[in-house]
Amino acid sequence: MTYKTLTVHLDTSARTNARLSLALKLARTYGAHLDGLFAIFGPNPREFYVMAGTADYYDAHRRLRAEQRGAIERLFHVELARAQVEGAWVAPDGDPIVALTQRSRTADLTIVGQTDLNDPEAYVANDFAEVIVMGAGGPVLVMPNTGHFESIGERVLIAWNGSREAARAVHDAIPFITRAAHVTIAAASTTFSPAPSQASCTDLAAMLARHGATTVDIARFDRSPSESTGDALLSYAAEDGFDLLVMGAYGHAQLQEMVLGGATRSVLLTMTLPVLMSH
Repeated sequence: MTYKTLTVHLDTSARTNARLSLALKLARTYGAHLDGLFAIFGPNPREFYVMAGTADYYDAHRRLRAEQRGAIERLFHVELARAQVEGAWVAPDGDPIVALTQRSRTADLTIVGQTDLNDPEAYVANDFAEVIVMGAGGPVLVMPNTGHFESIGERVLIAWNGSREAARAVHDAIPFITRAAHVTIAAASTTFSPAPSQASCTDLAAMLARHGATTVDIARFDRSPSESTGDALLSYAAEDGFDLLVMGAYGHAQLQEMVLGGATRSVLLTMTLPVLMSH
């Protein structure tokens, strides 16, 4: 198993260059085709035209967006050629959520950015990353909104709780796992369920070894009652120098996790390393 079709979300935010750079590195690593999908928030023109004096503003805004899209498209093609990667520019009209979700379903891996409240240009839709993860039908690699990542997948941390979603994420991350220098299975308890059994972790390690993972160990860690599972995972990843976290997304009802707190939501809010999520 490998990744042969990648899709990266591009926009006018400050982090779009970092996402593109990472996507190109992965495309070179796996010999993959890279689709650059440009999708940004667009105001409804009717909301402008119903207010007196706003039509000119909307037209100016539209021209600016067209110029920005042209600049990102030129950058994409230049970087494709420089990296010697096969790819295609995609800039569909309409709802950006629908466009990226549909494209992700024919990609082996989709790359998006973490929500960045400090950059207005990063806003595409409410809970953009979460919605894409839930609707993609495959793995989504979420990049933090800070930090630089020269490499990814050298040291992989798997958040394992024995759930269907965690299993899906592990299988979706096999291309990373089999290339990693070190893989750790973190036996994680959550707000909703205890940590998985030692047998479950051992069986997972054996399966990964059969795929070709060279070094796989198991870590069981306790978290304090005041610490969320997501925060505990991120702290563990930072302390041990991991550069990729693999985890299932929303193993329980999404509304339940949003109200009561859950690993998915806390990781997406405070992530400090790239995270591969599957639902």
